[in-house]
Amino acid sequence: MSKLLIGGEWVDGESAQTLTDKYHGREYGTMAIASPRQVTQAVDGALAGFEASTLSPYERYRILMETARIIEGRSGKLIGLMRDEAGFTHADGDNEVRRCVQTLELSAEEGKHLAGELVPMEAAAGVKNRLGFTIRVPRGVVCAITPFNSPLNTLAHKVGPAIAGGNAVVIKPSNVTPLSAVELCKALIDAGLPPRLLALVHGPGSAIGRQLLADQRIAFYAFTGSTQVGREIQQAAGLRGMQLELGSIASTIVCADADLDLAIPKIINAGFRKAGQVCTSVQRLFVARSIAERFIPKFVEAVRATPYGDPADPKTIIGPMISTHHAERAASWVREAVDGGARVLTGGRCEGALFEPTVLHGVRANMKVMCQEIFAPVVSVVEFDEIDEAVAGANASDFGLAAGLFTSDLKTALRTAKRLAFGGVHINEASSARIDAMPFGGVKDSGFGREGPSYAIREMTEERLITVAY
Repeated sequence: MSKLLIGGEWVDGESAQTLTDKYHGREYGTMAIASPRQVTQAVDGALAGFEASTLSPYERYRILMETARIIEGRSGKLIGLMRDEAGFTHADGDNEVRRCVQTLELSAEEGKHLAGELVPMEAAAGVKNRLGFTIRVPRGVVCAITPFNSPLNTLAHKVGPAIAGGNAVVIKPSNVTPLSAVELCKALIDAGLPPRLLALVHGPGSAIGRQLLADQRIAFYAFTGSTQVGREIQQAAGLRGMQLELGSIASTIVCADADLDLAIPKIINAGFRKAGQVCTSVQRLFVARSIAERFIPKFVEAVRATPYGDPADPKTIIGPMISTHHAERAASWVREAVDGGARVLTGGRCEGALFEPTVLHGVRANMKVMCQEIFAPVVSVVEFDEIDEAVAGANASDFGLAAGLFTSDLKTALRTAKRLAFGGVHINEASSARIDAMPFGGVKDSGFGREGPSYAIREMTEERLITVAY
């Protein structure tokens, strides 16, 4: 049975919830549920740990680097755990572990080099003998609230920079993937992090999340999840700091001059890895009409050739979704699109939590598969004549997280990138292209703030001005 981490100690919750794997439905563990009193104690302990901490930047660097080595050494266990928790295939689990290791290493380096800047005080008229500089200081207690679709690396993107910046962290992971968070906490403590700098609580977000938001001792919230919950966090947090990575309807554009042999494998990976349950998964695929007759059959053939099924099978590329409910909801959206005139070129069916990789054609802008985040292995193909149509179609959304663009023309690439209203535009990559060192975040209803250790650590610390007259 998993436990809670409160006040530097692993403790039982007030109750427990059974956890079952996403493909077979077999029990693989239990999750401890925190009481309201334990949530308060978790913040108590984290705050006390922060106030007592004497870790130097180098010591934090060393701990995070050692944590990376421990995670790397436990990769087999973690891959198996995420297969059960999230339905990850071996490739998805291995990628999650490798990226977590890299995120921790990047966080460690950023913490070691975190510094302010010299302020040119004497550039102002009449100022003499005055020195000014800034330093970066930790905010205090950071609350990390994380989703199921990246249970290890997304958590590392919040915990790594927070620890590197000198903060304490209270963690509230997804209810369906809680044990990956347990393992990251164990690795941090085994690496030498004082346990009271960490707290881990499990339970319903509707209760525990709201209690954490109401606790004014928490200085910063780092959240990845739905736009609806993000709005609640923004309203409740008030003037406290926050980083919100929210919903998305990601688009990728394939121009007439695109290299199709380059584009198709990248689009398939971006549309279907983790069963399409990635906020930057290709959901809307805009294809130049002049190449559609070549592109679409080739794309569909490649999708059909992509193995899906049991995530324990090393050959499987696409595993199950997080639950049967989520798969059935996606299937209902596909049926609704078909009833409205769309065609299923491949896929469209689900069995339990397993959803076939699906390609739709003939969709309309007002269909759910086009205007709401489906979060499933479903790609809708839309043909266009002029690039302006594709840009307008991609931008016609309240969301703006990431977009991809395939073209061989540099002028088209750079001009179009400026016009696409997204936090990130990836040229000759699909929308989900990501390197953990880069700034990652959205605009519009996709939130604000940036992940990426060198960017997040600055949001999780405060700039303080110091002046000296002499």
